Amino acid sequence: MSKNAMIRKFLIALFWLGLWQLTSRAIHNSILLVGPFDMMKALFSQAVTADFWKSIAFSFGKISIGFLGAFVLAILLASLAYRIHFLEELLAPLMTLVTSIPVASFVILALIWIGSGKLSVFCSFLVVFPVIYVNTLAGLRSTDRELLEMASVFGMSGWKRIYYIYRPAVFPYLASSCKIALGMSWKSGIAAEVIGVPDYSIGERLYMSKIYLDTANLFAWTFIIIIISALFERFFLILLKRTVGHSC
Repeated sequence: MSKNAMIRKFLIALFWLGLWQLTSRAIHNSILLVGPFDMMKALFSQAVTADFWKSIAFSFGKISIGFLGAFVLAILLASLAYRIHFLEELLAPLMTLVTSIPVASFVILALIWIGSGKLSVFCSFLVVFPVIYVNTLAGLRSTDRELLEMASVFGMSGWKRIYYIYRPAVFPYLASSCKIALGMSWKSGIAAEVIGVPDYSIGERLYMSKIYLDTANLFAWTFIIIIISALFERFFLILLKRTVGHSC
């Protein structure tokens, strides 16, 4: 990124922060809206406590498990569905069902089935799975048929076909689906925690902020969610590019 672009982005961020601060001053009601300085003050007061980091570790671990589990299983089932057409037909109603049912319904059902402790794992898994599955299957179908025919003629092994033919075809679809699924996993996971209110979770912190009308802490935890989600997305996409997309 050029220096001018960085300065422009900084000025844009400064503009919105200034507008936010001026709006909060104009409203002059800390329950309705707090400014960025109040939010940062609340954030720093929370960051020095052990429970703050415990909540982050709890939610990050649960949501990450849900996302990674869905990521691996979706790729495996999409690969099988690509080879076995009946399996694709068998899974089609399930994909439609999962993508159509509201997250709130999933959360309530999961709360009855598995309790609040694993709620964020379950919900992030269900939201991520169809996105990765559908895009992986689309990537496999986009594979160049002529390259596959050439591989058959020259007797290329299965692993070499996967690495040299299927991998470059699937990677763009997989990368774009992960950009969507990573954000969705955090939104659904935190929403599940707010409803289920498991102990020492970010969702519990948001819920308690609502109960006590503590808007500053509500904004602070929302800011933390955005930062953690962005960092996790960036890290995972870099890792995906280096492991799967290298030389694609």
